[in-house]
Amino acid sequence: MNFTTKIPISIAENLIHYDSKIVLLGSCFAENIGEKFAYFKFQHTINPFGIIFNPISIEKLIERAINKKEFTEKDVFFHNELWHCYEVHSELSESDKEAFLIKLNHLLHHFRIQIEEASHIIITYGTSWIYKLKSSNKIVANCLKVAQNQFDKEILSVESIEKSIQKTCDLIQKVNPKCNVIFTISPVRHIKDGFLENQQSKAHLISAIHSPNFQLPTSSYFPSYEIMMDELRDYRFYANDMLHPNQTAINYIWERFSEAYFSKNTQTTMNEIESIQKSISHKPFHSDSESHRQFLVKLQIKIASVQKQFSTIQF
Repeated sequence: MNFTTKIPISIAENLIHYDSKIVLLGSCFAENIGEKFAYFKFQHTINPFGIIFNPISIEKLIERAINKKEFTEKDVFFHNELWHCYEVHSELSESDKEAFLIKLNHLLHHFRIQIEEASHIIITYGTSWIYKLKSSNKIVANCLKVAQNQFDKEILSVESIEKSIQKTCDLIQKVNPKCNVIFTISPVRHIKDGFLENQQSKAHLISAIHSPNFQLPTSSYFPSYEIMMDELRDYRFYANDMLHPNQTAINYIWERFSEAYFSKNTQTTMNEIESIQKSISHKPFHSDSESHRQFLVKLQIKIASVQKQFSTIQF
């Protein structure tokens, strides 16, 4: 796609390479971009505690990991035949309490290691709207299908988001001072909050990230939301629900991300990997033919060539 007007994006100072280790956290758009990292065989981790939408909940999970504060019985509850935790996504819920706690703390241990070893952490904020559990006044990451009358809904102020971003970066730098943090805003429209409320929510996030009140030397901003709103400003770039970017939009935003964060050599390797991936997915008409056997030999040569350069890549 060619656009007459593109949002200017500076080339990152600390580029992503195939020896980089990337952690992606945040909204469902983090999952979309994470799938791209997976397809191109980068070393990456996507949302170990599931999709998290608001800045405070992301910060609290990072804080728990950095400070080695394990989950206990006080952090879980039984509802609809499963044990849940308000700090994580329902996809992690279990029928057995002990198994659930073991899993959460296992993930927490590995999450700290992932933060310590990460070259880049990409945080995608989805919304400024938060829900507080009335019984404790604590912000929850997910309501977990608990009755809505058990929560108070609020919008985070720009100032509170600023403080959360600063604390998030401070926590990461505490254990990994060389880590590069990339912030972005999810282009997914949270219309369940309301049309005006969605815009207000995104505006608070954008204002906080671009606040002059703090300087974060190892962080940068990638304008996913702005690309969707201003370069892809047409409903043909949305999925059928008219809320989520469709695959065409995701591919385009990934292209813009690649331009900013990948070196020419990395992009060359990505092209080689894409060629291999397409070959792997190829379905032959005659699998026992000589031409197909030659095709497979050539494919193995390509794979061996890439793996010789980067031993971490596996197909």
